[in-house]
Amino acid sequence: MENFAFDSQYVETIILTWGPRLISALLVFILGWWLSRRISSVVLGLLVKAQMDPTLASFVRTLTHAVLVILTVIITLTQLGIQTTSLIAVVGAAGLAVGLALKDSLSNIAAGILLTAFRPFRIGDFIDCAGTAGTVEHIGLLYTELKTSNNQHVVMPNSNLLQNTLTNFSTKTERRIDMTVGVGYSSNLAHVRKVLERILAEESRILPAPAPVIGVAALADNSVNFVVRPWVKSSDYWDVYFALNERIKTLFDEENIEIPFPQRTIHIEGGFTEPAVAFASSDKVENQA
Repeated sequence: MENFAFDSQYVETIILTWGPRLISALLVFILGWWLSRRISSVVLGLLVKAQMDPTLASFVRTLTHAVLVILTVIITLTQLGIQTTSLIAVVGAAGLAVGLALKDSLSNIAAGILLTAFRPFRIGDFIDCAGTAGTVEHIGLLYTELKTSNNQHVVMPNSNLLQNTLTNFSTKTERRIDMTVGVGYSSNLAHVRKVLERILAEESRILPAPAPVIGVAALADNSVNFVVRPWVKSSDYWDVYFALNERIKTLFDEENIEIPFPQRTIHIEGGFTEPAVAFASSDKVENQA
């Protein structure tokens, strides 16, 4: 009976000491878990309302929920009377180690967040970065997927897109075609200009404004170089570019306008008479010998 009384007092002491702490810690954990889910859902709703990229919005929601859950666990342990200073230090050290191990991945994630936040390009845009050009098909947190003109699938890390110069050809609705046309020095420049103006006037896809520019750009070593700079819709750029090149060659041939190309003239002094005679003489000497 004495042992039983002792045990009963010990259990009663444990219950009186830890019971309120356990109950309050449980309530804190439940409340914290509910708040973390609620707050993360509100954050997601605000991001969607702000028309943020769905991938980025989902990532921010998950990150917010994870941070709030960690804070809830720490507060719960504190409520139980457990010292969390060492635990926080361990978690911090583990986070540092994971961060160093995933340095490149975290860099890509940070770049993906910035790309989706500032939107230097969107899905469907044609971009060129670090020598790779293609149409954007997907923007993820780690990588951006492109489809090149010859239908190749390119996966590019987001950090490359953020750290290198990026050209977006789809941002503007109009583009200027820059062409250089060389003609011979014997050509009549006024006639060449009229022919080029005729070619541009016949191309219906060239925009009237801004007006096309035609001018002599350089007196090069082998040609007089004209610059031809018409404006077109971005969607018509390559079609018009190819059509103009073909039309220029065809009409220049019809108008007898020379398009020079590199040539090399070789002058041989003395001809082949003397070497042939010398060769014949040496044969004769050998035969006589």
